[in-house]
Amino acid sequence: MSEKTNSRAETATRAPRAWQRMLSGRRLDLLDPSPKDIEIEDIAHGLARVARWNGQTVGEHAFSVAQHAMLVEEIASAMQSDLARRWRLAALLHDAPEYVIGDLISPFKAAIGLDYKAFETKLLEAIHRRFALPPSLPDRITLAIKAADRVAAYYEATELAGFTETEANRYFGVPRAVPAVLRERLRELDPVPIAVAQAAFLERFGELSRD
Repeated sequence: MSEKTNSRAETATRAPRAWQRMLSGRRLDLLDPSPKDIEIEDIAHGLARVARWNGQTVGEHAFSVAQHAMLVEEIASAMQSDLARRWRLAALLHDAPEYVIGDLISPFKAAIGLDYKAFETKLLEAIHRRFALPPSLPDRITLAIKAADRVAAYYEATELAGFTETEANRYFGVPRAVPAVLRERLRELDPVPIAVAQAAFLERFGELSRD
């Protein structure tokens, strides 16, 4: 067998690349993510460029996952007035894996199955470790973040993505325990440019991770 043939055979059997190169210069192994290869600047850059609802929202700009993350943190804090700063940080980072894997809509996640969820969970655990959060959050905190996430999804769906209130009630539940002042603001969601969302996300991270 010639050297050229050997080279082709080695290329064919070599494992496919499983790392993502980040603009920070980090190379994140997607199958075995290391906290040391995770940078908040990469997360903010990615999330500000990932569109919620597959981009099917009204307005000049997409409603980004970065904006969604800040919205969920705000809602969680409003609904749980005693929420500690570290748990508010966890709320801000609840969709952080999407800076690598994108925002798949729920029906597609369900079609893919549990392997996708395990992959997403492994990456989120690495992100938590990187920013001094426990890999697995306490059940109370997980439930609080999920509740805030559903409220955010309801208002995004009805105000930006063309859902009727009946549809949103069916899929996300009727929003409860939302303070009136916040409820009014949620009726006026405004997608912002990428650079604005990225800067705001980084600023909020800085506030919550202080000390």
